[in-house]
Amino acid sequence: MADSKLFQPIKIGNLTLNHRIVHAPLTRYKSSEKGHVPYTSVMKEYYSQRGSEPGTLLITEAALIAQRAGGYKNVPGLWTQEQLDAWKEVTDAVHAKGSYIFCQLWALGRAAELSDLKDEDPSLEYVAPSAIKLSDYPDTPRPLTLDEIHEYPKLYAQAAANAVSKAGFDGVEIHGANGYLIDQFLQDVSNKRTDAYGGSIENRARFGLEVVDAVVNAVGASRTAIRLSPWSPWQGMRMEDPVPTFSYLVTKIGQRHADLAYIHVVEPRISGNQTSNNVGAGESNDFIRELWAPRPLISAGGYTREEAMEVADRKGDLVAFGRYFISNPDLPKRLKKNLPFAPYNRPTFYLHGEVAEGYTDYPFASEE
Repeated sequence: MADSKLFQPIKIGNLTLNHRIVHAPLTRYKSSEKGHVPYTSVMKEYYSQRGSEPGTLLITEAALIAQRAGGYKNVPGLWTQEQLDAWKEVTDAVHAKGSYIFCQLWALGRAAELSDLKDEDPSLEYVAPSAIKLSDYPDTPRPLTLDEIHEYPKLYAQAAANAVSKAGFDGVEIHGANGYLIDQFLQDVSNKRTDAYGGSIENRARFGLEVVDAVVNAVGASRTAIRLSPWSPWQGMRMEDPVPTFSYLVTKIGQRHADLAYIHVVEPRISGNQTSNNVGAGESNDFIRELWAPRPLISAGGYTREEAMEVADRKGDLVAFGRYFISNPDLPKRLKKNLPFAPYNRPTFYLHGEVAEGYTDYPFASEE
């Protein structure tokens, strides 16, 4: 099955990938606690390892677009020169392997940890589209003002420009999934606004579309992508019927930016960092595939080798791997040659700080 489309080249924006196996964005907490500077000692090695098969697309863990958009410790940022210099070492290491790297752009909204926000800067506020708290959070966010909302596309655009022109990324992926800020605006379970950014589908999609427009204006459509998770209940999401809302969003993106690099979707069976066993009848991202075709679409869904080849052959998808790309730095090679996967060690997924364990110490196939 090495003749599967999974192992055949595909063009993403202006890049030609050697295969359709993608490194999924994975938060690993390998940056400084408050400065949000990537720990290059381990991060450079991690991404270099996973770019070791030339022509591989790597999507980084989400990076905060600005301090006010944060609320987690030990995650990277894109607004200071120190952060960008560290990222440049990472992107240079990936490019030296002949591979490509996109940076995921992140704003947390109500998913922020208020204590982490205040610990970093007491003036930072806990904000969201609406005053709707997460069920397991003690605090309720303050609704963003219109002036604040209008600032965010500018912050995304600046972060995108920093990523591409200063940090050496090949492009950026806007994080519109998993219950973070863009997703919070998009879905009616988290957006009860009565102004131009809430209520109707058009209004709830407005913020996300303005962000996409701003990022495209900053770095070009061929360097811009977006990730969506219509079906995920992660962080209090999952509107009753996501199809009309996400259909509108994808249609508008396609009309405005036909040459966007790709759309990245999270399959219904994935919820945040877990596999969900509660996939309902009719839950499928095929409606997005149909609207977006024939343009590139990346699908993330805990795929096996056989499932990945099937979705690539039958639907033309690129396939993003997370957990098995953690434990297999040469995953594209293993998939193509049908070599066994090294098992991952879940307790090491979120070890904070400059830690190699469970990060850069997994073996290549030839070392086993």
